[in-house]
Amino acid sequence: MQRFDNKVAIVTGAAGGIGSAIAARLAREGAAVVVSDVNLEAAQAVAEAIRAEGGKALAIAADIAQGDACRALVQQTVEQLGSIDILVNNAGINRRGNLLALSEDDWHASFTVNLDSMFHLCRAVLPLMIEAGGGAIVNTASQWGLYPAPGHIAYNVTKAAVASFTQNLARDYAPHKVRVNGVCPGEIHTPMLEAGVKRSGRTIADLDRMVPFGRIGKPEEVAALVAFLASEEAAFMCGSLVEITGAQAVA
Repeated sequence: MQRFDNKVAIVTGAAGGIGSAIAARLAREGAAVVVSDVNLEAAQAVAEAIRAEGGKALAIAADIAQGDACRALVQQTVEQLGSIDILVNNAGINRRGNLLALSEDDWHASFTVNLDSMFHLCRAVLPLMIEAGGGAIVNTASQWGLYPAPGHIAYNVTKAAVASFTQNLARDYAPHKVRVNGVCPGEIHTPMLEAGVKRSGRTIADLDRMVPFGRIGKPEEVAALVAFLASEEAAFMCGSLVEITGAQAVA
């Protein structure tokens, strides 16, 4: 399927497990993808892998914790690719701990990366999409933003804010045919998750046993959902928060 022929997509956090899968999926379906990450070398590796498979990809380093960097990312994309049809706000960080265990820097960094970056990027992209007659924005929230997990207050609160931001943005810009939706993954097998598992002393097999479906999710499965929401097949979906959890409740 080539649902994204002649479309330009930006994916943030695209050097990570879920982000790289999203970038690869959109490119595989015809999009010219901007692979954006704070780690330029890792972003270039993802872009090179996409091009090696015949896809179109451009790596742009951006520290989306900075508003100026968000605006520059959008400007560079338009200068080099001509338009922006799809924005996937996927980048995020997870500062673990309850309130007394967190530092002020952990708290503020969580909001800056997980939420403020969406504010800056959407403010830069929306005028372009409105002028073009529409577009698609997909935000990565989390199951934990809907049903908080213990010991992750900064992550949970910021992802809850992402969910609310998604619904508010959708309500305001649906009249302009800009569709805004969010994905809310549960446990997905990524390098970030593996690092957390090692710290906890558990194993991936332990997590698998907690999921009614029998295993945790794969980045490619989240990417498939993002691609659907960004496509015209989801033309009437706007303001939706879609969980992808294997029926797992938050432990």
